[in-house]
Amino acid sequence: MKNIILFDLDGTLIDSTDAIVSTFHHSFTKMNFNFKGNDEDIKALIGYPLDIMYKELGVDEKLAWDFVAAYKERYRLISKAQTILLQDAIAALQLASTFARLSVVTTKTGAYTTPLLEHMRIDTFFEHVTGREHVENPKPHPEPILKTMQLMNVTTNEHNIWMVGDTKLDLLAANEAQIKSVAVLCGYGKKEELQQYTPHVTNNSFEAVELIKSLTK
Repeated sequence: MKNIILFDLDGTLIDSTDAIVSTFHHSFTKMNFNFKGNDEDIKALIGYPLDIMYKELGVDEKLAWDFVAAYKERYRLISKAQTILLQDAIAALQLASTFARLSVVTTKTGAYTTPLLEHMRIDTFFEHVTGREHVENPKPHPEPILKTMQLMNVTTNEHNIWMVGDTKLDLLAANEAQIKSVAVLCGYGKKEELQQYTPHVTNNSFEAVELIKSLTK
């Protein structure tokens, strides 16, 4: 059977923590919001859609999308400069591309993700980018994975399909979509939590790809 690997982005292939956290603080200042939390509170929510993050951080639900707009206004200006590739990410993609077809499934918008991938010169590894605006229901709902499978014209009956991600949202989505998953510890999820949702936990995306290769021979 042919192999398909779907990669999450933040915490799996890239580190955009500084860009995300600093932009949240910028939006709080711009919206005159007295944020009573700290950076760790923000980091703990990375992977969720922005509106949910703001609500969890204390923003009134009616104002959440105004905060999202303030966030996006700044993020598009600084994201490339404040985002780096995680160690071994390129090696992971190079290895993965030798035996699998690849796509990205992220809660970032595709409008931001595609230029970021191009900036980092890894866009050519991927067939599709499924972002927040492409689905009604983001991860942990299976829709982003199922949408990507549809775009790639693949099924679980004819393909080995894997999701590689760093949070329980990636793993829950994979489970609901009835595909396999590998968790990585280079992002925002903790090992004890991730082990509840997948039997496969590795240190980084390169180890994840090595594991997938060994299991699909």
